[in-house]
Amino acid sequence: MKRLVPFILDVVLVIVFCVIGRRSHHEGIVSAGLFRTLWPFGIGLLLGWALAALLGARDRFDARTLWTAGVTVWLSTLIIGMVLRVISGQGIAFSFVLVAASVLALFLLGWRAAWKAIG
Repeated sequence: MKRLVPFILDVVLVIVFCVIGRRSHHEGIVSAGLFRTLWPFGIGLLLGWALAALLGARDRFDARTLWTAGVTVWLSTLIIGMVLRVISGQGIAFSFVLVAASVLALFLLGWRAAWKAIG
């Protein structure tokens, strides 16, 4: 349960990121369109979680930590998501990369920083 709640929270926040992005471009939240926007970042998130678990394997892995779990998940979600967008022909713009990096950092690192501050 200790790992499941942070994972679900990350998944929900990445979905919210994609929904906000689609709405800000007046694209609507049709399931096929949302999936097209979501899947690159979803795969990045999954790979980030796998990498974070591997990096934390020698210690007691805690997905709530800002370093290494949070930063690993954030950077993997961002970088792999962008690479997969380019490969799939969705394209990226520099401004999109900056906005995505900022919003994903706020979402994926923000709750971890709050957790640390409270705990």
